[in-house]
Amino acid sequence: MGLDMIGLLVHVPTLNHLLSLSWGQLKTGMERASLREHRPLQDPKLTTAFAIDAEANLLDWMDEQSVEHEQIISQALADLTGGADGLLHLMEWASPGRWEVWEGRAFLYLETATGKDAEDIEDLYTASTWDETKHRLHGIAAEEFSERVVMDWMERRKALGETLDEAMDPKIVPTFEAHTRAAKTLVHTVNRAVNEEDLQLIIGREHLEATRWGHGDWNLSTFLQSQ
Repeated sequence: MGLDMIGLLVHVPTLNHLLSLSWGQLKTGMERASLREHRPLQDPKLTTAFAIDAEANLLDWMDEQSVEHEQIISQALADLTGGADGLLHLMEWASPGRWEVWEGRAFLYLETATGKDAEDIEDLYTASTWDETKHRLHGIAAEEFSERVVMDWMERRKALGETLDEAMDPKIVPTFEAHTRAAKTLVHTVNRAVNEEDLQLIIGREHLEATRWGHGDWNLSTFLQSQ
């Protein structure tokens, strides 16, 4: 179906704890699952990763690196050529969940949220788009936004001359349900990011270079340079 757009919620205190460990401490902690008490509670409304999977992905990446066990993680990542990849693995482990949607459908949600048309897919990933999305969706009822999204979707189908009769197109109902779910979870994700000071929303896409995830000080490359 295409690439997924991802809005990754990161629990900053957890991330900072991981970054303060030595390479050896982090590796041992992940191997023995002894760090799990620090992992944030997983959000049942979002797409989540099992701890064992997040640990395995991080450990696989660590095994490919050559780092002294005594070196502090934050400095090790800053020194490594592919340090942003490691940082993204840490963020995924330190995440309570992610908003994840096929990016071809992201036009519908973000254009409805911002009230502005995007010229191309890259516009959907800009800091300005997400600043406006967070501003517009802060405090809104998830049901209200999902209704707006569905109405927009229906109007777009009509403009293309496509049917809304489920008897003629069996995909109508599951698509309606998918749009409703994605719209509601976008509101949930944005409001968690805005209301909880310990959470940071990191925007990226499937297979995108880790250095290009996030905005401003929370762009992964920029973040590592500040360590």
